[in-house]
Amino acid sequence: MNFFNTYKKQILYIVILLLVILAFFTAGRKKFATPIDNVLGFIITPAQNVTSSISSWFDGKISALRDDTDLRAENAELKAQVALLEADNKRLSLYEEENKRLSSLLEIAQKYPDYETTGVNIIAKDPGNWYFTFTINKGTKDGLSPDMVLTDAGGLVGRITECGYTYSKAESLLDSRSSVSAMSLRTGDLGVVKGDYTLMNDGLCKMEYIDAESEIMEGDEIVTSHLSDIYPSGITIGYVQEVVTDDNGLTKYAVIEPSVDFEHLSTLLVITDSFSSSESSSQNSDGAAFSSSSETASQEQGGEQ
Repeated sequence: MNFFNTYKKQILYIVILLLVILAFFTAGRKKFATPIDNVLGFIITPAQNVTSSISSWFDGKISALRDDTDLRAENAELKAQVALLEADNKRLSLYEEENKRLSSLLEIAQKYPDYETTGVNIIAKDPGNWYFTFTINKGTKDGLSPDMVLTDAGGLVGRITECGYTYSKAESLLDSRSSVSAMSLRTGDLGVVKGDYTLMNDGLCKMEYIDAESEIMEGDEIVTSHLSDIYPSGITIGYVQEVVTDDNGLTKYAVIEPSVDFEHLSTLLVITDSFSSSESSSQNSDGAAFSSSSETASQEQGGEQ
């Protein structure tokens, strides 16, 4: 210790000189590591590998979290855009349906320009696929009353049977209580179109009381006749699908396929005018009077039921 204390300045100078010399000789490009470099590399390299691995792992995790956050934000934004597009699509679909209903009402109204009319929507119906009885969204508040006629673009639908203040109940041609004085547009032969239990579930109805000598045939268009106190004349009811002679041989009946799609009713037109066959009674034959009275009797019978 005395030696070190005595010569410590000289020793320090020598160490500094050696370091300077070492630095001078190791400066510049080296093709091979020095022994000191090898020793330091042996010690430091594993630590650098560990540090590098840890740094890479943290970088990967941070990058994954950042990507996950970005994806979540992008996904939420896309979901919001999809929701907006779906809402817009539904809104456009509603507009399109409303436009179709209004166009349908206009088409129906143009078919009956001489009558007072009002549009209605069906808000309820009886169970099953077919519209036998149903409820519409207008009543006495809107000027409706029982026996007003319901139509759509295809032709005759039925009539109102009961009115409330804001709603009305109705029956269609398919209902077994329905009865309409009708005629063949081609031949003028008369009859009464009625709902029938055996046919209604097939969407068909029956035209009864046709004279055995009539020339009604398959494909004939059947319309409302001028004999009815309820229905205006000339409204299409449907088309003859089959003609059958009754067992008595005196009359025939025809199976009628309605021109209205009774599976997909929605918007209807109510003809608010009232009609009477009294003006044409002088022109009626005995068979015509029978047809008119048959319609009235059938409707009264249905009302009692």
